[in-house]
Amino acid sequence: MSDHQLGDAPIEDEYRVQMNAIARVLDETFNGDARGHDRKTGFVLLVFPYGDKSGRCNYISNGADRRDIIKLLREQANRFDSGVQ
Repeated sequence: MSDHQLGDAPIEDEYRVQMNAIARVLDETFNGDARGHDRKTGFVLLVFPYGDKSGRCNYISNGADRRDIIKLLREQANRFDSGVQ
């Protein structure tokens, strides 16, 4: 394990090419040619080794502010915990 906090390290090499390709396709699918603040839809892609309990998760987005993503993930986890769909 590296000195990085969970999710704070760069994308692991084994996932880098695929995650960047998927991010480009998702961004184009949702936003067309729009870039930066002209985008209408943000996304986050999380990739982790299936069955791995170490907690390592690879993260990529189309420019969403990490503070907003942290808030979104906390709120989503609360909905999961409360059973709200």
